[in-house]
Amino acid sequence: MAIRQWRTFPAPWTVIEPVTTPIEVGQVLAVHVRIFGIWWLNATRIVYVIDEPRRFGFAYGTLPGHAERGEERFTVEWLDDDTVWYDVLAFSRPRHPLARLGYPLARMFQRRFGRASKASMAAAV
Repeated sequence: MAIRQWRTFPAPWTVIEPVTTPIEVGQVLAVHVRIFGIWWLNATRIVYVIDEPRRFGFAYGTLPGHAERGEERFTVEWLDDDTVWYDVLAFSRPRHPLARLGYPLARMFQRRFGRASKASMAAAV
């Protein structure tokens, strides 16, 4: 399944380290994000996993090294009408001073990430 292979993070401007991190509660991983040619290292920890017969997903919370303070959830669900839905839900506040100064720009990149993540998952299937 694409979500278990970290395909939720669109290349080449986002990279998960280590890519072999299992999707399990408590796992810590780094999300590298490239913006304007600069790589940002964002530390996260998986806070919960959804593992149901027709629904799978996980959420991570940001750690002190992350540019934002918040949580992001990724889920894939197979509905009774045989449609499959992918969902990204996030809430956050700026933590890093540059994220605070560039708040509108930070939100623009978050929306870009949501669109690119959906495109990446669609391409994976």
